[in-house]
Amino acid sequence: MNKKIVFLIALVGITISCTSQAKKTASSKETKKPNVIIVITDDQGYGDIAAHGNTLVKTPALDKFHDESVRLTDFHVGPTCAPSRSGLMTGRYADRVGVWHTIGGVSILRKDEVTMADVFKENGYETAMFGKWHLGDTYPSRPQDKGFKYTVSHGGGGVGQTPDYWNNDYFDDTYFKNGVPTKYEGYCTDVWFDEAIKYIEEKKDEPFFAYISTNAPHLPYNVPEEYYNQYKDLDIPEFQKIFYGMITNVDENFAKLQKKLKELKIADNTIVIFMTDNGTASGYKKVGGKLYGYNAGMKGTKNSEYEGGHRVPFFISYPGKNINGGKDVTDLTAHLDILPTLANICNLDLPERQKEIDGSDISSLLLGTAETIGREYLITDSQRVQSPIKWRKSAVMSNKMRLINGKELYDLSKDPGQDNDIASQFPDKVKKMRSHYNEWWSSVSAEFNQFPIIILGSDKQNPIELTCHDTHVHDSKIPWNQNYIREAKKNPLGGEFTVEFEQSGTYQIELSRWPFESGLAINDAVKGREATLSTESISDGRTMSFKSGGVKIGAWEKTLKIEKEAKTLSFKGNFTKGKTNMSAWFTNDKNVDWGAFYIKVTRVSNKFSSIE
Repeated sequence: MNKKIVFLIALVGITISCTSQAKKTASSKETKKPNVIIVITDDQGYGDIAAHGNTLVKTPALDKFHDESVRLTDFHVGPTCAPSRSGLMTGRYADRVGVWHTIGGVSILRKDEVTMADVFKENGYETAMFGKWHLGDTYPSRPQDKGFKYTVSHGGGGVGQTPDYWNNDYFDDTYFKNGVPTKYEGYCTDVWFDEAIKYIEEKKDEPFFAYISTNAPHLPYNVPEEYYNQYKDLDIPEFQKIFYGMITNVDENFAKLQKKLKELKIADNTIVIFMTDNGTASGYKKVGGKLYGYNAGMKGTKNSEYEGGHRVPFFISYPGKNINGGKDVTDLTAHLDILPTLANICNLDLPERQKEIDGSDISSLLLGTAETIGREYLITDSQRVQSPIKWRKSAVMSNKMRLINGKELYDLSKDPGQDNDIASQFPDKVKKMRSHYNEWWSSVSAEFNQFPIIILGSDKQNPIELTCHDTHVHDSKIPWNQNYIREAKKNPLGGEFTVEFEQSGTYQIELSRWPFESGLAINDAVKGREATLSTESISDGRTMSFKSGGVKIGAWEKTLKIEKEAKTLSFKGNFTKGKTNMSAWFTNDKNVDWGAFYIKVTRVSNKFSSIE
């Protein structure tokens, strides 16, 4: 064949190949799934944003985002932290998934629940979370067990709580990076956003899901003094100055995040959501008979069944799909809707093991193709007890009607402050709403007899550390933060853990009065810290006089004497795989028993050993 012809054929082939490759590259850029970032703050209410009418708090970045985003103006969550997060992550009611409290072994997500992170991960996304998880600190309910491939988090429901790393106080703390204690420099909220931004820079060319869940402005009220100073001259309580300062710090970090998205040229293809987890904790409070703050005209705050306890801000922007422009969606919506909505917008397949979702896909509302999804009812409640109680602190919502605790009826279109109970005027409406609640209760209560399980002896977390934060006992007995541990004023005696041995074998069980990383002896005292202008005090830790301790696992029970200066009390036993209950305690020199604060369980052998 003529050499020129051969050359031309080759040239045409190369051209076709290059053109095809260019088309593939262009197509791949066009079809890249959107990134998703959810920013959720803790205890910041609807009225704790300047754009919603608060004339005291400074939130310029959130105000700007409010003006540019689509806003859900009738958006609802749970009235407290963990229940809200469980609903957001699963699209299912908190009472259904085992998370109806913030402590007491019922703030733990059940093993078989599928999370939003699972869905994104199984659809090829990189997934990461930063900050507050509050759905379990032990396997199989940690964030890394629930779909997040990269995690930087604190323990429990807030920095400085009992499951958190010892002596964390918001500044230069030790957090859990992929489960490993890691020292960080800086203020906690700055750390969450800085680590998220580093992650986003790293993953900018891949679809990613980043969950930034701040513990601020949850108590303890600690903030760098520069933020307190912005409010120091206002005629409001000192704690509220710090509370607002924490929100302003969040706002600055949110601005930094948005700036980075623009610098990386991924803002148009990134869904950004800002929301909060429940009504305000300290933005609207009565002190000395006088009300301070702003609650947008609503009744109730955090933990309330009234509107102010669970109606919160929700702003979403996705410029690439015209979800922006400062538009309001007034339809009744909820945190339960976010998983199915993002699954639709991002074209995600739900796993086969996915349980029935209670939320609805509201993408048509966000895109402006519909004005309503025709939702008939939505329910929220605040249980905060070991065993859920029917009608307890509940709100049945239907359009603008609210049935509170099964008895009081309010029409928010005429009475947004819920001042005028009209139940006696509309008995048929009350009856219909009660009927729906009864059906709902029958459905969500089907697994109330199944507490979430902590798995012992798994290769995924061995050793595993348990704390009294997760014992099944009345919450008034649970020392849920480290100040209570120091003060030893709450005694978790009688509390049990619901556990399952994953493998049969020999186990070591260690008890401690202090966190294991503290290095303190069981009966040691420890010095606290005085408060400053912008931080709370840390309590002194009092000495104890424990002389012995014991463990009970099923029918197996053993007690041992505590040696002088001992840091832990250690037991060994042979246990077969399976589900059981575990309890542990100390006994002092006056023969008074105390529930153990910290427990470590280690599988040391897969075979039974001779035990003395």
